Amino acid sequence: MSQALLKPIKLHDLELNNRVIMAPMTRSRADNRDNAPNEMMVTYYTQRAGAGLIISEGSQISKQAVGYINTPGIYSKEQVTDWKKVTDAVHQEGGKIFIQLWHVGRMSHPDFHNGEFPVAPSAINPESKSFTPEGFKDTVTPRALTIPEIKQIIQDYKAAAANAMEAGFDGVEIHASNGYLLHQFFASTSNIRNDEYGGSKENRARILFEVIDAIKEVVPAERIGVRLNPSLHNTFGMTLNEDTIPTFDYIIENLNKYKLAYLHLTEASPANKDVPHIEPNIAKRYRPVYKGNLIINGGFTQESGNNVIEEGAADMVAYGVPFIANPDLPARFEQDAELQEADSKTFYVPGAKGYIDYPSLAEVEA
Repeated sequence: MSQALLKPIKLHDLELNNRVIMAPMTRSRADNRDNAPNEMMVTYYTQRAGAGLIISEGSQISKQAVGYINTPGIYSKEQVTDWKKVTDAVHQEGGKIFIQLWHVGRMSHPDFHNGEFPVAPSAINPESKSFTPEGFKDTVTPRALTIPEIKQIIQDYKAAAANAMEAGFDGVEIHASNGYLLHQFFASTSNIRNDEYGGSKENRARILFEVIDAIKEVVPAERIGVRLNPSLHNTFGMTLNEDTIPTFDYIIENLNKYKLAYLHLTEASPANKDVPHIEPNIAKRYRPVYKGNLIINGGFTQESGNNVIEEGAADMVAYGVPFIANPDLPARFEQDAELQEADSKTFYVPGAKGYIDYPSLAEVEA
């Protein structure tokens, strides 16, 4: 029986072998000294090259953007060189890979910045935790960005995207989700500015469109994706209010002006379905609004992934944890094989265990 997940799809000029997308996932295995990918990461991504598209873990666009230990960047020549080893290996296996461009904003900590405060739209502490070289620490009140600094961050996104092309990526995904810098601008609970980047939903969303416009100068729009999480609540200091959904309605409607590779959305957590101001059915709400390719993410199984595509609510489905324990996830779907369970204790710890030691179906059956 044919499965919707296993049918090919074209993202404009880029043909994907299937619609099983590997979601971006922080795995904390990069070299902490220079935030560069290593040989273990080459193996990890190559093992998962059967995905229709791999979206890499979040990769910092600058030193200022760093906020977690052992996470890679895409702002130095060394990082570009080492990411090229990853992309070459994935391409040799017939895979496609985008890099996720990341700035954590206020979720960082002075420990990453020689004692300097992290930056954000406004000086509001997310009251969360930051994963520092000395373990988890309470977040601090960030420093509000000046307009010239915002303009520089936009240029940092552009430079990182150019680096990504040099490193051989097939495209880039702008991480405007999960409580990080761009998301912090969107939310009126984290952005209380009264200049061109604050106040109205148009002003709070302005930075995203300026980032896209800047990246378009070095990457075709058809190779740019955007990730959003309209229903994020009580994570990384983000909370919902009456401005939330109207702001995302505005953003997603206006993304239609671009010929993007895709829009990547996350469904609301089942635990938050009854939270005030939440949209409980993200794919169904925004499929009629967004006219381009739509990826949906958030707790999907093989069955529900096939269903959401067949119903027309999304074009592709992104899987996170299932790809950790099942490097050949599309092949397992094709054979209706049992999935291996991921060990959450090894999600963010150094070493090969729980990272590159999960066997493929062929290895299990050998």
